[in-house]
Amino acid sequence: MTPLKRFYNLLALDKKDITQLFFYAIFAGLISLSLPLGIQAIINFIQSGRVSVSWIVLIFLVVMGVAFVGILSLMQLRITENLQQKIFVRSSFEFAIRLPKIKFEELYNTYPPELANRFFDTMTIQKGTSKLLIDFSAALLQIIFGVILLSLYHPYFIVFGIMLIILLYFIFKLSYKSGLETSLKESKNKYKVARWLQEMARNNFSFRNQLNFDFGLQKNDHLVSEYLHYREKHFNIIKRQFTQLIIFKIIITASLLSIGGFLVVSQQMNIGQFVAAEIIILLVINSVEKIILGLETFYDVLTSVEKIGQVADLQLEEEFENENTSFCYADITLETEKVKFKFPDSKNTILNDISLKIDQGERIVINGENGSGKTTLIRILSGLIKPTTGSFYINDDTFKKIDLKQYRSQIGSIIYGETPFEGTIHENITFNDDSISQEDLKWAIDGVQLTPYIKSLPESLETKIFPEGRQLSSSNAQKILLARSIIHKPRILFYEDPTDTMDEKVANEIIDFITAKENKWTIIVSSKNPYWKTKCNREIIMNNGRIQQDLKML
Repeated sequence: MTPLKRFYNLLALDKKDITQLFFYAIFAGLISLSLPLGIQAIINFIQSGRVSVSWIVLIFLVVMGVAFVGILSLMQLRITENLQQKIFVRSSFEFAIRLPKIKFEELYNTYPPELANRFFDTMTIQKGTSKLLIDFSAALLQIIFGVILLSLYHPYFIVFGIMLIILLYFIFKLSYKSGLETSLKESKNKYKVARWLQEMARNNFSFRNQLNFDFGLQKNDHLVSEYLHYREKHFNIIKRQFTQLIIFKIIITASLLSIGGFLVVSQQMNIGQFVAAEIIILLVINSVEKIILGLETFYDVLTSVEKIGQVADLQLEEEFENENTSFCYADITLETEKVKFKFPDSKNTILNDISLKIDQGERIVINGENGSGKTTLIRILSGLIKPTTGSFYINDDTFKKIDLKQYRSQIGSIIYGETPFEGTIHENITFNDDSISQEDLKWAIDGVQLTPYIKSLPESLETKIFPEGRQLSSSNAQKILLARSIIHKPRILFYEDPTDTMDEKVANEIIDFITAKENKWTIIVSSKNPYWKTKCNREIIMNNGRIQQDLKML
């Protein structure tokens, strides 16, 4: 989909408001261009040396016309403000809904926070769309009405209208493609700079070292140079357009003054008509200037729409409606059959012919060397990614037909790299779920030994956590994630290194709680802590993407 088509689709959502905006612009344009006619009549009265009621009425009408145009502009401003608010709300919810549901394959080799940063392009769309709708609509209508009105004074002015249309067409035709391309490249490099600054901020301790600091500045210098290169190329196109406008204004002004003067001298036009025609010509030329200068805003808006549209184009996980969802409230059996998996741009298969069955209540530890496929297997079983080939069954039903939302509501997980989000400790554990009782909350917090830490905080559970849990120790951050994973007492727990940052004694006590017999959930865990093996009844050993051993233990 082209950026122009995306922009049209965006405006189509508010067709009624935009239609109303154009009606106001038409009325304002007609009134603005009728004012020169009133001025012409006033000048004729002045030339005749007569002061009459008609002259006073004309002055009153001209003043009222100016006031009415101002009122119409204010009404347009209100409509565009509503449009800006709607654009912001839609964009924020579009991102909030899509970001958690984008397919794993679509996010591969992509940094999700960088995608989220594109939300800031919404502000460009807000301001730019408002400017385009008000200024462009008013300018185009003034040009159209102005040319029509001038042609009524004398046929010579028809040539002016034709020249104007040809000029606008060629300026837009010759520069649209290159202007948009350079704007997109400028935006791409702008985000590279922002992403690098984000990396420096995220790793600010590393960049405190002078050598590392120098590297950071050098890389920033390189990225900024790339940005300036494409910014300059884009500016050259804008400069070329403006140069063409200056030449046009010189030619048109000289031509029309000459033609108008000739018509007055030859008595084909009186002085009042000449003044009125010159006012209309100035209005039209200023309207053309608005359009040419507004092309930069036009490119910025299309670029922003395209950047956000690229996020909207990413495929979401499929959600199937399944009438038989009883499996979610009974025991859950997982089964894979000859499952293979490889990453989108890789020739190597990460998992090969994985066939296994997991019954409700099993405690399974997955071991193996780094790169053996442990993490990938857990993520397939948890529904985070889909097998490349092979089948995955839940309660004897093909995974592709399962309601993924329902399945995930029955599991708890800790995925490697997951951290607490910005919010209170209570929000991080419960996500403000009203169905969670105080007893269950206390049970989860006590079970993962988070209670002493929470009691030491002045605001207790309402203590604010920074992004990524920056002010927390790594062990307390893991405890919050553990409490979150068990708070709903799920059917299955999927863990990747859930206690590996804790002291051995504390970690083992938490493992005892997680694996206690009274907890009927299935546990599938990958961890370097050997204590998990002593508490599990099954060990799967992975090697080169295959199950080397599947051992039952007492």
